[in-house]
Amino acid sequence: MNRLAVFILSATLFLTACGFQPLYGSHNASRAGVEDTLAQIDIANIPDREGQYLRNALIDRFYRHGRPSDPVYMLQISPVRETLTDLDITKSSDATRGQLRLSTHMTLIERASGEVVLNHDLTSITSYNILGSEFSTRVSEENTRLNALNDLARQIELQASLYLHR
Repeated sequence: MNRLAVFILSATLFLTACGFQPLYGSHNASRAGVEDTLAQIDIANIPDREGQYLRNALIDRFYRHGRPSDPVYMLQISPVRETLTDLDITKSSDATRGQLRLSTHMTLIERASGEVVLNHDLTSITSYNILGSEFSTRVSEENTRLNALNDLARQIELQASLYLHR
């Protein structure tokens, strides 16, 4: 038991010595946390219903204390592209599983200079059951679509956070 405590203590000391820093929150008084910097990003409109849902998810993630009055960056998201594929085909040519692929492209622009500071392609792939009831299948597919859009929002937040943290 004593060796385990010594190992954990030494691993903790080595981890802080290697330059590891938390991404969220402020880790010293002179530098703002990523959450504060994310709040300085203006999110442009995204076309279509999926784009509206994605933008609302991003607003919930970025603006914890209200919208910015004078944002430093502009985030542009291209329209969400959707691909549905039937998987797991039975002998009677019926599909029992569906795959949903959502993809988009994000661009982060510094407003003062108009310079593009971050470009990134994003993809989320999920699957759902195709059931005997068409209503159940539609509900399952819609739930899968919302989960994939939330995953895209998480990826966008992560990419923007990593850029702003450097």
